[in-house]
Amino acid sequence: MKRPIPITTLFLDIGGVLLTDGWDHHARRRAARNFKLNFAEMEDRHHLTFDTYEEGKLTLEEYLGRVVFYQKRSFTRARFRSFMFAQSKPYPKMIDLAAQLKVRYGLKIAVVSNEARELNAYRIQKFKLDRFVDAFVSSCFVHVRKPDADIFRLALDIAHARAQQVVYIENTPMFVRIAEGLGIRSILHTDYSSTCAKLASFGLQNDEGVIHATG
Repeated sequence: MKRPIPITTLFLDIGGVLLTDGWDHHARRRAARNFKLNFAEMEDRHHLTFDTYEEGKLTLEEYLGRVVFYQKRSFTRARFRSFMFAQSKPYPKMIDLAAQLKVRYGLKIAVVSNEARELNAYRIQKFKLDRFVDAFVSSCFVHVRKPDADIFRLALDIAHARAQQVVYIENTPMFVRIAEGLGIRSILHTDYSSTCAKLASFGLQNDEGVIHATG
């Protein structure tokens, strides 16, 4: 009988899994309301430039210059940046889950995320993600972003893992399908309990008991 391939690696998204989305349309709408900006105009400018920013080809200052500060404002860049960063909130149970699984099963953990450099750095430091994440395969570092399958191939190379050894937790259905197309077992994250149940079905059990990490 063929033995199952052991799971050695966990891939995680950040926004929607470990933390709230850092700068999604809800956050931008709050910013527009708070700073009395034209939301529709801000959104148009955001969508024209944000992919480039997330791929690490623009600085935050350049992004803000194109999206907000292309004309004189009554508020400072520093005030707007502070508001922007403050939109990030943690999902403590998911953070604890990942940290526990790493210790329990000796897993390598890699983040595979679309994140802009300054926001990514803030989120890693603020929520101490680097205490359990071994590698950050962030779009701003590798200059490729989901849904490009190459970001997953890079993550596999960086983690020195075969696709069959990996479980990926992601909250965007398209990205789950792309990862599965590469042979990566993936979980569409909607809530903590269902994700725990799916992890257990892959042999990665949380606090209820210890079983072998096999798929």
